[in-house]
Amino acid sequence: MSDSHTHTHERGKPRFLPALAITAVYALIELAGGWWTGSLALLSDAGHMFSDALALGLAAIAASLAQRPAGHRHTYGWERAEVIGALVNGVLMLAIVLALVVEAVSRLHAPGPVAATGMMLIAFVGLLVNAVVVWIMSRGELTLNSRAAMLHVMSDFVSSFAALVAGAVIYATGWLPIDPILSLVIAGLILYGTLNLLRDTLHVLMEGVPPAIELSEIGRGLAGLPGVLSVHDLHVWSIAPGKVALSAHIELVEMQQWPALLAAARKLL
Repeated sequence: MSDSHTHTHERGKPRFLPALAITAVYALIELAGGWWTGSLALLSDAGHMFSDALALGLAAIAASLAQRPAGHRHTYGWERAEVIGALVNGVLMLAIVLALVVEAVSRLHAPGPVAATGMMLIAFVGLLVNAVVVWIMSRGELTLNSRAAMLHVMSDFVSSFAALVAGAVIYATGWLPIDPILSLVIAGLILYGTLNLLRDTLHVLMEGVPPAIELSEIGRGLAGLPGVLSVHDLHVWSIAPGKVALSAHIELVEMQQWPALLAAARKLL
């Protein structure tokens, strides 16, 4: 037997578009501000925002593809496009973390001058912009795809806050190493979230059993139905988050019982 169940929600494509527009415009502003002030925290934040714009664009494309209906070549439809989009965004985040760590270590060895006042002003505006984008993103369904895009935006929110703190410390004390030190802290936080996202994404792509499901419990339940001799080759996997599929071979006492048993098995599932 085989079965699948979908939790249908309104897909979140429209919410990506305003978030994408806001992020792309402010990334340009923050990049110019980072060069002007000499702040690594602002430059890394601008880099994050450009990656956010790319991530939001990828997420919007993936969400659009996921709405395509099933056909002869894609019998499950295109819903896994969102999972692939999440994977691509996760790998992109790893590249950003690596670049940030390399530049931060370089700045620790050779700190450069930083215009603290301008840095704080730009970081504060960036904090507000990211807060708006997070609010826009949080209004939609949280799939793996939107979760990956949200990770980019949330990491940028933390980066803006760190740049604001670094600017305040430099303004008050003149201690320049705080800029790359906070950048390394940001990189660690981003890495933690990214690895969790990639773990969940790869679990779906490897067709692992969804975390909330106990395979043995399903097997015992099916085997306990009246008229069932045994259950074997039982598989449960996610086509996409929210859409779970199952297949199994069931041996019956009498084949004539199959229609009733199939209905009972589906009800049990």
